[in-house]
Amino acid sequence: MEFQPVDIAAANTARRRFVRHANTDSQARLSRAYGRAAGPDRPPRVSIIIPTADGQRYGYLPRLLEQIEQQTYQSIEVFLAEGDNRQGRAINAAAGVAQGEFILTFDDDTSLGTPDVIERVIEPFARDPKIGMAGVANRIPEDAPWLVRRIMAEVPRRSSPEVSEVTDSDMAEHPCLAMRREVFYEVGGEHEVVPRGLDPYLRRAFREAGCRVVVAPGVWIHHLPPPTLGQVLKQFYRNGRMSALVSRQFPELALDNALRHGDAEIRAQPRLLRALRHGGRMLGALLTFKWIYLATTAAYGLGAIAGSFERIAPPAKPARQA
Repeated sequence: MEFQPVDIAAANTARRRFVRHANTDSQARLSRAYGRAAGPDRPPRVSIIIPTADGQRYGYLPRLLEQIEQQTYQSIEVFLAEGDNRQGRAINAAAGVAQGEFILTFDDDTSLGTPDVIERVIEPFARDPKIGMAGVANRIPEDAPWLVRRIMAEVPRRSSPEVSEVTDSDMAEHPCLAMRREVFYEVGGEHEVVPRGLDPYLRRAFREAGCRVVVAPGVWIHHLPPPTLGQVLKQFYRNGRMSALVSRQFPELALDNALRHGDAEIRAQPRLLRALRHGGRMLGALLTFKWIYLATTAAYGLGAIAGSFERIAPPAKPARQA
């Protein structure tokens, strides 16, 4: 795909018009490419946004871009937002200059399971105007290395089953998440201050706006973990650290996650209860000989302990500008 630079200053100006929980301006390297059925004079219907730290992600990102080029649906524009350490802010910056009716986020370690992922994930919106957000199933790839398959099989929410019909679900997540752009603006976009918990926050915001949050049928992705155990444990340590930061300073945003499609949304939980549940999960992993799950849970717990002594720097600007 042929990417062209996008003026980040203009994107920040547009972003500040709708963001409810703003941080400082994004310094991401923002670029855009168009699908075969879109262009500067042919507005796309879907705006794909991919935040990325380094433009590579273990080589996963270049493959994802190739898969996007091969998708059946091509009325798209694709934004890369590279180098922003706040995923929510990077997404908001691109969303500010997006032209599509729908915003579709992919993580840079997402792999598309079928050539019609884009087409299928936006189909539910035409059937029900109350749907504001749609995700997809996350399948374990059969040809993945043993470690990747083991992680996705053992660790909760690292994979999810396909559904046969449009299903209300708390497992619609950023690795493949379609949203009505007008509703995304209405709810104030992504939360830019917190470094963790963007998915549950955004799902709650959409539901409070009167929208359904669903998983689309007959479509899946592979949300791939890092390729080595050391990288996996480092990722879980970081996630635990960030989660503890959020839990201390924004307890109302310390939302737990459902483990199955159709489960009721889980609200904020007291820190002590979360700690006890985490210990219970470690014990369960030990008793069932799920060594990968045990190791990742331990890494997450160590990160949470470290994060308990840190604080999130406050944003330097007001939350909203007219």
